[in-house]
Amino acid sequence: MAHYDLLVIGTGPAGQKAAIQAAKLNKKVGIIERKTVVGGVCINTGTIPSKSLREAVLYLSGFRQRNIYGGEYRVKKKIAIEDLAFRANHIIKHEVQTVQNQMARNQVDMFFGSADFLDPHRLRIQGDHGALELTADFIVIAVGTEPARPADIPFDDKTIIDTDGLLTLKRIPDSIVIVGGGVIGTEYASILAALGIPVTLIDKRPRLLEFVDAEVIEALQQRMKDLGVTLYHDEEVLAIKKEWNKSIHVSLRHNRPVQASTLMYAIGRVGATQSLNLQTIDLQPDSRGRLTVNEHFQTAIPHVYAVGDVVGFPALASTSMQQGRHAACHAFGYPDRTDTSLLPYGIFAIPEISLVGRNEEELNQAEVPYGVGIARYREIARGQLIGDETGMLKILFHRHTRHLLGVHVIGEGATELIHIGQAVMAFHGKIDYFIDTVFNYPTLAECYKVAALDGMNRMPRPWIPYV
Repeated sequence: MAHYDLLVIGTGPAGQKAAIQAAKLNKKVGIIERKTVVGGVCINTGTIPSKSLREAVLYLSGFRQRNIYGGEYRVKKKIAIEDLAFRANHIIKHEVQTVQNQMARNQVDMFFGSADFLDPHRLRIQGDHGALELTADFIVIAVGTEPARPADIPFDDKTIIDTDGLLTLKRIPDSIVIVGGGVIGTEYASILAALGIPVTLIDKRPRLLEFVDAEVIEALQQRMKDLGVTLYHDEEVLAIKKEWNKSIHVSLRHNRPVQASTLMYAIGRVGATQSLNLQTIDLQPDSRGRLTVNEHFQTAIPHVYAVGDVVGFPALASTSMQQGRHAACHAFGYPDRTDTSLLPYGIFAIPEISLVGRNEEELNQAEVPYGVGIARYREIARGQLIGDETGMLKILFHRHTRHLLGVHVIGEGATELIHIGQAVMAFHGKIDYFIDTVFNYPTLAECYKVAALDGMNRMPRPWIPYV
């Protein structure tokens, strides 16, 4: 029976980084994957496929150039599911090879099979070639999540699918109903609408993505309506059934029924912990299969860690990577720090959204005196050059000290642009930095200077920059 310093269950972003970090500390590391390929949900069914789909749609539909060449402009007139899947498959293959090479370079042993606990230090791996037992001083659970599939939803993976099922379809849907207006539902709704597919998005909440700045979401919802998305807020699905003509009939509580050729159920994901035999070691997941951890990602058993989506919010690939690193460092007594107040969020809808820090609702609730500065892409030369006239960058700052409190962006390049504001906030910077700094011209980064000047112009005058 082989013994390891660290065993990691799961090869998604969190598991990868935990394993590599431990290997960098000269520890003997093994990593276990229950699927036939590495990468977890991130590479194989979630993040990478959905972002690949987005890029394929934006390119093939000519969406980015329509403000310049007209609404009918397209790179390819007839777009098939094979066109969308080609890009995704190319990138998935590359990412899988990258992970495999990283594990090999760092001498991390890989095992394929389903892992379960025999005792707190011993795992059994059941694969195609029988069972194997391994022991470890420390174990990291990084099994991720899988789509929730309630028993009352008649999934057939052809016309009624979960959020992992879009690129497995044989053809692009003629129309689609998406149930659930969270991040995944919102992303897919806008992406498919940009392709010209009639989309109906149904959500129980009064607006999309309630953790995002209200002004940004208002802009997103308007843009989605312009794309042809029908939005139902404060709405509940009562029943879903397949009609004789293979269309999907959706009964609603407050509105008339809707029909479409396809339905995507996008309400929630659950931790993939069922097969781990956690009761053997007295670990109890919550009702959604997630594990509770402390600030160092230790479970109730100190040498057993859990990282990534399986521990719940924020469930981002970026945060999962850092959690994996943190857990490995803590296990072997190396200091590691993550500033959880400065996590950037990226929402790859069309248009994309990104944010860091607090929003207006949070600042009002905390009674923080704040100012607002806004730059609109249509005012920026780069915005005209790239054909994005609806984008916006919004900064929030303390009215008295002028320290930066939050940045919220909607538009092309938002998820890249956000990191400038994140860096300034990390060093407790003021908006004076943006006013005094020279930015390349023409770039979207200029939005920071324009927004900072706009914010100061709203302040009582005269204002004098702090030294």
